[in-house]
Amino acid sequence: MKKRKPTGTSKASAADAQPNTFCAWDGGTLVLNILGKPSAKRDAIGKAKGDQLKVSVTATAVAGKATDHMVAFLAREFGVTGKDITVVFGRFNVNKQLRIAAPKKLPPVIAAELAKLTLV
Repeated sequence: MKKRKPTGTSKASAADAQPNTFCAWDGGTLVLNILGKPSAKRDAIGKAKGDQLKVSVTATAVAGKATDHMVAFLAREFGVTGKDITVVFGRFNVNKQLRIAAPKKLPPVIAAELAKLTLV
């Protein structure tokens, strides 16, 4: 007989709770699933690709520098400081999850996705 995990102990994120979405609120924190693209021509927030949001940065993927650059770029886009963004996983990978504490502004693609989620 398999043992079951007690309820309430799951480490799943808020974005994991919403299937087929790249973002979700966890209280006042925005959780984003990112598909990063280093060495791009410009820094940009792209479109959704499945349950990830494409984010391109000009920095190269060497020793986490692209992730650091992405955090600085997204901090400006969300009106927060770099310290308000936590890299949950993926510091050295293109697949990332970020938590943004109390974003002051939302880029249009994210605002539109969150609006769709509240209608469901």
